[in-house]
Amino acid sequence: MSIRILTIEDDQRIRTAVRFALEDEGWSVLEAETGEHALEYFNSTVPDVVLVDIGLPGMDGFEVCRSLRRSSDVPIIMVTARDDTHDVVAGLEAGADDYVTKPIAPKELSARIRALLRRVRSEDTTAAPRSIGDLDIIPDEGIVRKSDNEIHLTKTEFHLLCELSDHLGKVLSREHLLEQVWGYDYFGDGRLVDVHVRRLRTKIETDPAHPRHVVTVRGMGYKLQA
Repeated sequence: MSIRILTIEDDQRIRTAVRFALEDEGWSVLEAETGEHALEYFNSTVPDVVLVDIGLPGMDGFEVCRSLRRSSDVPIIMVTARDDTHDVVAGLEAGADDYVTKPIAPKELSARIRALLRRVRSEDTTAAPRSIGDLDIIPDEGIVRKSDNEIHLTKTEFHLLCELSDHLGKVLSREHLLEQVWGYDYFGDGRLVDVHVRRLRTKIETDPAHPRHVVTVRGMGYKLQA
């Protein structure tokens, strides 16, 4: 079955250029010009990846991300008009997995989509369950519990936690996490790691401002401890 990509963009010229580039990769492209239309379309089409422009009229891209995250773990790549830290962080906080900036470079966009798809397909279904302090991680079921209460994580957050738990007590650099969690060996942004660590802490830490499990090691990266 062909990979389906939903692209949400109000500028028809950009939408058409993106469609041509992605169809050249052999993927099926679904198009929506507003966030409201996209959410209606999403429920009936169930795409494999969503590409959403932040600057949409009406419901903006941030709200589209938040709405999708309430019911789906579909990989989301946001598109920003500029490499602005505020927009990037806000989009990632809203639930996006990655971002690209305009003008969109077709080869980079395709590479990022392929990396997300590889990660989804390569989920480890044989890793043993593990207990770390009050956390229980069950990789083959995609389940995390804290003090016996199940916690909902996005796929990216779950992969990040599993990668950290695979190296319990060891400091992992942002570059390592970008390669292992996002699948990026030649591009990527450390902000992806920082924001997802922050989101992960809000879900698994009793006091996210003073984390017990996911600890920052200044100048080096992050480590998971019991």
